[in-house]
Amino acid sequence: MGSSANTSSYLQLLSQHYPSILAASAPIIDLTAQLNLPKGTAHFVSDLHGEHEAFSHVLKSGSGSIRRKIDEMFAGTLTDSERRNLATLIYYPERKLPLILQTVVDEDTWYRETLVQLLQICRSVISKFPRDQVQASLPEPFADIIEELLYAHDDVQDKRRYYESIIGTIIAIDSGRALVVALARLIQRVAIARLHVIRDIYDRGPGAHRILDLLMEYQDVDVQWGDHDILWMGAAAGSEACLANVIRICLRYANMETLEHGHAVSLLPLASFAIDVYGDDPCRRFMPRPLGKDDFTDDELRLMAQMHKAITIIQLKLEAQIIRRRRHYGMEDRLLLDKIDHDEGTVSLGGAVHPLLDTHFPTVDPAGPYTLSARERNVIEKLRLSFTGSRWLQEHVRFLFSKGSVCLVCNGNLLYHGCISMNADGTFKPFQLDGETYSARRFMDRVDRLARQGYFSTEDLTQKEYGMDAMWYLWRGAQSPLFGKEKMATFERYFVADEATHAERRDLYYDLREREDVARGILEAFDVDLNEGHIVNGHIPVRVRQGESPVKAGGRLIVIDGGFSKAYQRRTGIAGYTLVFNSWGLLLATHHALAPTQKAIEDALDTDSTMEIVESNDVRIRVADTDQGQEIQRRIRDLQALVRAYRTGLIKEK
Repeated sequence: MGSSANTSSYLQLLSQHYPSILAASAPIIDLTAQLNLPKGTAHFVSDLHGEHEAFSHVLKSGSGSIRRKIDEMFAGTLTDSERRNLATLIYYPERKLPLILQTVVDEDTWYRETLVQLLQICRSVISKFPRDQVQASLPEPFADIIEELLYAHDDVQDKRRYYESIIGTIIAIDSGRALVVALARLIQRVAIARLHVIRDIYDRGPGAHRILDLLMEYQDVDVQWGDHDILWMGAAAGSEACLANVIRICLRYANMETLEHGHAVSLLPLASFAIDVYGDDPCRRFMPRPLGKDDFTDDELRLMAQMHKAITIIQLKLEAQIIRRRRHYGMEDRLLLDKIDHDEGTVSLGGAVHPLLDTHFPTVDPAGPYTLSARERNVIEKLRLSFTGSRWLQEHVRFLFSKGSVCLVCNGNLLYHGCISMNADGTFKPFQLDGETYSARRFMDRVDRLARQGYFSTEDLTQKEYGMDAMWYLWRGAQSPLFGKEKMATFERYFVADEATHAERRDLYYDLREREDVARGILEAFDVDLNEGHIVNGHIPVRVRQGESPVKAGGRLIVIDGGFSKAYQRRTGIAGYTLVFNSWGLLLATHHALAPTQKAIEDALDTDSTMEIVESNDVRIRVADTDQGQEIQRRIRDLQALVRAYRTGLIKEK
């Protein structure tokens, strides 16, 4: 606690909360007991990409753990159909309950039996939690009643009658339905003690805003930012290059749900501009590629294509401005608009001349190709105000900053989304800036701070711009730990036929991460135990269909991008992973495609998941062995110091 004076001041402050020896002693007893509880179950998910429905089901089902718990507890007393219906009732109580009651002859008996079953499951899943933590999770207005029922002593005859009376009265006053829903939500809530989301909540799927709404309600969650996340965060900060990328991607996949409905960002200025400037342009290279089954008219698709081309040209100009003012990014090879020969309809790339697939550039002035036209400047300014003024977007992004980071070390595991840039020999590639070298942890710490600077800085606009540019670099820079490729070939993919120019070579990390010595070197750089620690990684989907394993480097590195996004499931062959870290070790849940939610509810269908043991322990992990345990022990030491101060007369009891 530092010097004697600082210690005394700290203990004086602590005494305001614990004004006597007894007041300070009681939490010591409670906290010491908590150290002996089993470690809570943590779940790791990655690359959600807006797939709200699939992610919501994984949360509701505890990645399949609730169904397994039901099978363990009721295999001898309930049929498979009854167990499936009970599981579905827990996942979707408001929607499943009316369907079940249509088939029930005696509702009172069904409520009595079901409430008893739900209470049994509740008692099992709360066994790892101290009572005060359970109390904090209890839903109103049934908190007191549920607490009484959860800690029931059924073996005492008088108490049994008491509890049976409570349940009977609940049913008699027609509150059974509400209590079933409350218990189901409680089971969902405590089935996962901590949730780790390793990147990319945004883009591809339509429900990123709904995912963030879910996460904001979750009791213990952290997020390691992905490249798509930082892009939206940069847009929310006011980075024009970031917001142009956001809009371009939404238009490319005809996925406007999160942008327009989730965050109320108006694209009307862009639509008006696109109609005027590109109204006679077929924009064939910019026709959207809808990922879903949205039924767009031809006119709607053409308008989106025109908007798509308009924002792409604006994006290329804005990015060039960043590249020119941040020479240390080393991205001059991405300056391509000035390499266009407008008379010949060609572009010079890497010493070779390629014909352009589209030669209509009405807003590109060959004398100043990276200067926005007056109308482009007006459009981007209006869009910037729409992004920075969106209350919903700002709430979500502030949550990502408060609960998120570029990387995290938690309970002996190192979590990050993308990569650590490497040389061919397995050493860390340095990033040079102002005579200083940054690599691995130091570089991640620096860009994390710069991202926060770009969003939160208000007084120094130069400092804010530097931070916003860093957020854009994290989206697509060659050494970005969130991106991990030599370049993003945006221009080439739109305008050049030669597919060789489209290649985006991955960082050497993605080959080297198969090696155990490389993984151990990374763990060492982040002060993680080389024998017990793991790297948990996402970003590049595991090609399960081709036999690729998510467990690499002798078990030191686990890749958990299994294709939550439908866009990647053809490549992976599965529908996502959940890594589960419980008190006995690490397990990997492999999810397969889930039926449409309504059909799953009606037919009691669950996601088809298989569980693989990655690592098991002979001795159960206790809270004392975790980061939470270290924090508890620190609090115990502080309280013990306060008790000594009371007993030696240094501080008077209040």
